[in-house]
Amino acid sequence: MKKLFVLLVIVSIVAFAFAKDTLVVTSRLWSAPSEKEFIINEIIKPFEEANDCEVKFSTLDDTKILEQVKLQAETGNITTDVIIVYCQNMPEWVENGLVENLTSLSDSWTDRTFSKGYDSMTVFDGERYFLPVGADVYLFIANKKALPYLPEGADVANLTWEEVVEWANAVAEGEGEGKYAVTGVPQKSLIYQYGGVYLSYGNGWPWLDTPPAMAAFYLMSKMCDAYTPTVMTYDDVRPPLKRGEAWLAAAHCARVGEVYKNDPTQFVVGPTPSGPAGIGSIAGTSGFAIVEGTKNQELAEKFVEYMTRPDIMLEASKGSGGFIPPVDEAIDLLTDTPDDEIIAMAIKVMQEGNLSFIDSVWKDWGAVKLVYDDIFKDMIIGECTLDPTYLELLNLRIQELHK
Repeated sequence: MKKLFVLLVIVSIVAFAFAKDTLVVTSRLWSAPSEKEFIINEIIKPFEEANDCEVKFSTLDDTKILEQVKLQAETGNITTDVIIVYCQNMPEWVENGLVENLTSLSDSWTDRTFSKGYDSMTVFDGERYFLPVGADVYLFIANKKALPYLPEGADVANLTWEEVVEWANAVAEGEGEGKYAVTGVPQKSLIYQYGGVYLSYGNGWPWLDTPPAMAAFYLMSKMCDAYTPTVMTYDDVRPPLKRGEAWLAAAHCARVGEVYKNDPTQFVVGPTPSGPAGIGSIAGTSGFAIVEGTKNQELAEKFVEYMTRPDIMLEASKGSGGFIPPVDEAIDLLTDTPDDEIIAMAIKVMQEGNLSFIDSVWKDWGAVKLVYDDIFKDMIIGECTLDPTYLELLNLRIQELHK
């Protein structure tokens, strides 16, 4: 029995000595199964092999990630090492002291420059707490079956919203039903899809009592019969586009990239359409942070350094559909291959567009999104007309949600 006990002790000691360090990474980014699989197998696995470690990568929404780490901090048992959250939620992490100041670490890297605009979202009072990754804008995608209805002289690579309305209506009339897709399910992407129209007519998004808002919603009401019959069931425009149920949509660049690369012979892609103020788009970024109190400081620093390298950033962006890599040196690595086409178009929107970024001045952003959802349901496809009084009334709801 003594010999057995000694043997077990020796085995335990050896096992402990050879146990791999484990890094726990929780992300709101790359949650789609295909994206997650690519990131784990093609991006994270080489890091694990190079550092003889294990990375436990999981995805949750922003709210749950924050709740999880807050609880860990309150109990003094930090088990999450690295997080990836959306720009809108970054201030709360900093205000609660839940993430490390990464200024000195990032200043030591000389081979990467975080892109202006996206970079500003991750710096607070001159100090860097987040490292931007997976930036986004919106693009336009069309099934080639819709091309016979394209207005004369219109170009998918240089569309106006007036032409989109004419096009969508012509498709609906010719096919006997609408083929334009937005997310009709509440609190999804509608506010961003309409935000691009709004911004192409001027600034002030998401307020509803402005000339750009009135112009945007007037246009959208003119195509009330051009939406697909099942548009209110869409929480994501990718499935109906892939099924051929929908032919036209303005959507998140990575989602457009996924649909396009699923069957590039079937689709054409362009920047978001323009208006009098040019191309309009909502833009945002996610960001890496190291959790304050991590027990794996050195490995966490190695991980965020690796994941923000220009070549790794570009590979991750291409493999996950077509996010913008918010590092200038990564953008410089783009070529003219089909895989790079989506990112190049997104960068065009980023560089030339009239952009608006989601900030942290809202008490409940989900409630703001619901206002836009109600406009779509009640005014756009309900009344099929612009109702300025209705918009002014709903604007009061948005005012109440502003901090």
